[in-house]
Amino acid sequence: MSAKLEIRNLVKKFGGLVATNEVSFTVEPGESVGLIGPNGAGKTTIFSQIMGEHQQTSGDILIDGTDVSGLTTPQRVLTGVSRTYQVPRPFSEMSVAENIRVGLMPDSVWQMITKGPNPDRELEIAASVGMTTDQLEKLPSELSMGDLRKLEMARTLATSPRLMLLDEVFAGLTINEIAVISKLVQSMRADGMTFLIVSHDLKALEPLVDTAIAINQGKLIAQGKYQDVMADQAVRASYLGTA
Repeated sequence: MSAKLEIRNLVKKFGGLVATNEVSFTVEPGESVGLIGPNGAGKTTIFSQIMGEHQQTSGDILIDGTDVSGLTTPQRVLTGVSRTYQVPRPFSEMSVAENIRVGLMPDSVWQMITKGPNPDRELEIAASVGMTTDQLEKLPSELSMGDLRKLEMARTLATSPRLMLLDEVFAGLTINEIAVISKLVQSMRADGMTFLIVSHDLKALEPLVDTAIAINQGKLIAQGKYQDVMADQAVRASYLGTA
């Protein structure tokens, strides 16, 4: 079986800045992997390259064994990969239900005309991330940060992904909100979802991942079992500030 995600010698340059420098790693089907590193290490840039939002300078990105480097972002979503953002990006003028509906839109205009909205599916997805029926008609501006994170998850789930990239999904949340999102991730993983998770909240991240990948200044500096990576001297020096 092919790896769900395989990154080979990924390089991204912005002018003279090398944002990712020969980064290689794999994420196996059903695995949950933490992607850690200090601010500016290149974590979000890796996500953006996987999704095709930034085209890599060189290297390969494979999903289920197929090189997706030449595909657009919508085409990559159709392969079963989707992401959340560190700063939630809902459509501000749309209700919660309408935001979810965007992800449910079929690929052809004819299907869109003949099938139309699917309120039951919208409700099902909202409920799966812990959102209530009365929240469906609210605007994103009326939601707490915790509920905005849930909406991000719902919008991602609406595309029927098999690989989810979660970018700082715990940022700005209370302890109780972190617990809710953690339980959601664990539940989805039990159902077979594969995860690559960026988080600075190492305490929240630890129970959600099997392995970790640490990068610094665009370079991979350690990978392996989570506890081993966190004990790595280079990781402690660059990320935790200790030798």
